[in-house]
Amino acid sequence: MHFRELVEIQTNVVRRMYSYHYQDTNAALIFRYDDTPHHPGLSTFPHHKHAGSEGNVVTATPPDLSIILREIEAIHPIAP
Repeated sequence: MHFRELVEIQTNVVRRMYSYHYQDTNAALIFRYDDTPHHPGLSTFPHHKHAGSEGNVVTATPPDLSIILREIEAIHPIAP
């Protein structure tokens, strides 16, 4: 998993950009959430998710890291 955030903290926390990229051991994309403004037709623009491939782009609300980690665990449960 690779993630990147730019956060500004003054009186409020403001996330300026994000990308949460998850891939398998063969470097095949499992999913990536990001806010790069390259899909203006989506209702959640610029927020979106690449699901399973770069070309499969779906609407998504901006997640936080805890949501991403839960999604990864749902795909690959941690053994007790």
